[in-house]
Amino acid sequence: MERCEKKSNMKEIIRDLLPEWVKKPLRSIRLKQIQIAEYQTIHVQPKRHRKALEKIRTKAHKKEKIKVAFFAIHSSVWKYDGVYQLMDKDPRFDPIVVVCPVVNYGKENMLVEMEKTFKFFKRKGYNVIKTYNEKDDTYLDVKKEITPDIVFFTNPYRRLNKDKYYITNFKETLTCYTQYAFYIGNMKIVDQINLLFNNVLWKAFYETELHAKMAKQYSRNKGRNVVVTGYSGIDDLKYGGRSGKDIWKNPDVNLKRIIWAPHHTIEGGGQLNCSNFFLYHQLMIDLTEKYRKKVQIAFKPHPLLKVKLYNHRNWGKDRTDNYYLKWENCPNGQLETDNYIDLFNTSDAIIFDSGSFIAEYLFCGKPSLFTFLNNKVMERFNKFGKMALEYHYHAYNEADIINFLENVVFNGVDTKRDNRGKFYRENLVPPNGVSASENIYNDICKEIWS
Repeated sequence: MERCEKKSNMKEIIRDLLPEWVKKPLRSIRLKQIQIAEYQTIHVQPKRHRKALEKIRTKAHKKEKIKVAFFAIHSSVWKYDGVYQLMDKDPRFDPIVVVCPVVNYGKENMLVEMEKTFKFFKRKGYNVIKTYNEKDDTYLDVKKEITPDIVFFTNPYRRLNKDKYYITNFKETLTCYTQYAFYIGNMKIVDQINLLFNNVLWKAFYETELHAKMAKQYSRNKGRNVVVTGYSGIDDLKYGGRSGKDIWKNPDVNLKRIIWAPHHTIEGGGQLNCSNFFLYHQLMIDLTEKYRKKVQIAFKPHPLLKVKLYNHRNWGKDRTDNYYLKWENCPNGQLETDNYIDLFNTSDAIIFDSGSFIAEYLFCGKPSLFTFLNNKVMERFNKFGKMALEYHYHAYNEADIINFLENVVFNGVDTKRDNRGKFYRENLVPPNGVSASENIYNDICKEIWS
C-alpha cells in the first residue's frame, strides 16, 4: 500500500514538472485512449447482457427468486417506490435497497446522508442495508454478499459514488436506470444522455418519446437500450387539488400552501449558476410574516444546497444551520428535506428554480412560478424543457414573486390553467394506460418470463 502511494505521489510530481506544451498532447492521447476503451465496452456490453439474461431465465425456470438491488444515495431523489413495491409483492422477486455512500463532499456528509437515507427506507418497511460499516470502517461487497441479478441505479455520475458501486463494476449484471430528475437540461449531451453509464445500461427507462429521440440522435449506442415508460418518480403525484397525506405543520386549511424550492448551483458562473437562493433567501422569510394570515410556505432546498452553503465564504455552517432552523421553527413555515410527493400533492403552488420540477410539478396541475437568475438561464434547457417552461409563470425580481402570490395564488387568476392541462395530457401521461412503474415492471417480467 505504501509503495503504491509513493508511486502515485511520484507521478503527480512528474506531472507538475512537465511544461504545458508536453502536457497538452499527453492529455489528448489519454482522452483518445479513454474514448477507444469506452467504445469497446459499449460495443461488447449487449453480448454480456444477453448472457446475464439467459442465466436469469434459467433461475426463473427453476422457480428461484430473482434478486434485485436498488442502489440509493439520497432519499430525496428516490424514484423507484412503485417498482420496488410491485416486485416486493411478486414472489418471483427478492428486492433490496442498498444505501450507497455519497463521497464527493467528505466523510461527515456521507455518514449523515447514509443514515438519513437508511432511516427513510426503514420507516417504509423496506428491505434495506447500508454499504458502510462504521464499526470496522469497511464497505459491503455487493457482488459477493448480495449477488444481485438486476441492479437499479439512482444516479449516473461516477464522482458521487465509490467505484465498487458504479455501473462499470457490474458488467455481467443486468443494469437499469430511470432519470433521477426529469431530463430537461441542455448541458453538453456527453454530460447526460451520452455518458458511458447511459450507453452500457441494459435498460434505460426514459420519460417520453422526445427523450428517446434524443438518445437515438446523441448516444453512442443510438438509444438501442431505451424503453419509453413515463417517469416513475412521479407516479404518485395527483393532478389538481389537494390529496394524500397532509404533512403541513399548520392545520389551518384556509392558508395557501406554497413550496419554495431553490437549486444548489449558487456559484459557478455561466449556465451552471442558476439558483436564486442568494437573491430571495430573506424575501421568502419576510413573506411568511407579511402574509401570515394567508400562507404557509415550505422551504424545500435541493439536497446539495446545505453542503454548498457550509463551504461558502459568506455563509458557513453556523449561518446555514441557523437559516434552516428559522424555517423549521417558523409558525407558518416549515423545512422539508425528504421525498416531495406528499408535499406536492398537498400544496397549492410552487416557487422554484430547480430544473427537474419544471416537468414534475406539471403533473400536479397547479400554478407555478419559475424564478430566472438572468436571461441566460433559458439556454440551460433542451427542447422539452423549453416547451414545459411555457406553462409556468416567470419571475425576474421580487415584484414578480409578490404579483404571482397576490394575483394567481390568492385571487385565482390562473391564465395558464387550461393550456397546462393540455400539455400534461398530450406529453406527460405514461404510455399503455398504466403507471411508469408498471411499465418498467412489465418490461422486465416480459424479458424474463415471456
